[in-house]
Amino acid sequence: MTGVSYCVVNTNGRDDLLACLAAIERTHPAGVEHELLVLDNASEDGSAEAVAERFPHARLIALYRRTGKAENDSTLLEQARGEYALLLNEDAELLDGAPAALLAALEADPRAAVAAAQLLDPEGRPQPTAWRLPGVDTALAGALLLHRRYTVQGGGEVGCAQSSAMLVRRAAAEEVGYLDPRFFVYSDETDFEKRLHDAGWRILLVPAARAIHHEQLSTDLAASERRIVEFHRNRDLYMRKHHGPVAAALVRVLTAWPYTLRALAALALPGHDPRRYLLHARQALRPGRGEGIREAAESRDAGR
Repeated sequence: MTGVSYCVVNTNGRDDLLACLAAIERTHPAGVEHELLVLDNASEDGSAEAVAERFPHARLIALYRRTGKAENDSTLLEQARGEYALLLNEDAELLDGAPAALLAALEADPRAAVAAAQLLDPEGRPQPTAWRLPGVDTALAGALLLHRRYTVQGGGEVGCAQSSAMLVRRAAAEEVGYLDPRFFVYSDETDFEKRLHDAGWRILLVPAARAIHHEQLSTDLAASERRIVEFHRNRDLYMRKHHGPVAAALVRVLTAWPYTLRALAALALPGHDPRRYLLHARQALRPGRGEGIREAAESRDAGR
């Protein structure tokens, strides 16, 4: 059995993807068996061809229909042969020592299912990477503008961690049924980690493992709106799934409140767009409305 399966999902991120794959080869610890899997999510920028040319040893899964992040990560987890699978977004670049630190964390704790790397922005500054699991309490903290103090977590055992660079014990993932494909993108790893917690597994954030997160969000207004729609839709799905309709309704109101405050503040602050905050507030209150990333992918696949 291969020790570590590097599992990379890519959607139209050719340059970031090639940097991600180069970082894997540069940082993989000596003496540990490994394999490389790349799932290309119906890219239109030559990503699949570039992987086939520059990394011919990779197992390339080239999709022609665009699917969601949860489904893609589940596909990779199921097809991987390693005891551990290092899930990576194409815009994550592992730094020296990161895979070894993540592997050491899981091998030292047999009840840990996930070890996540600390994400850094391109300037090397730490980004929030782990949080308490969402609930009415975290929504209330956000409404009181105490999100960073109460909800954001540091190293060690955490509620949930971002999956841009996350080592997963495959036996644990199989035990809970992998990721739920209803989460097209956003809250997919949160739901996965909640189910792992419920099954008695632990989630770790490993500060010694670091990865640069080259997140390049589109400046296109329509694309930005679709992301906001998808974000709140899936947060509400998580709340309804794990906490029920009453708690979900309360969280909608609590979540909309700080966005409304930010919109009012943005009216007086140069360089801030109150419309963006108002869109967040509207979607938090009514997460079922609007077209998100899922609909954009469906339209793309239908050729519209």
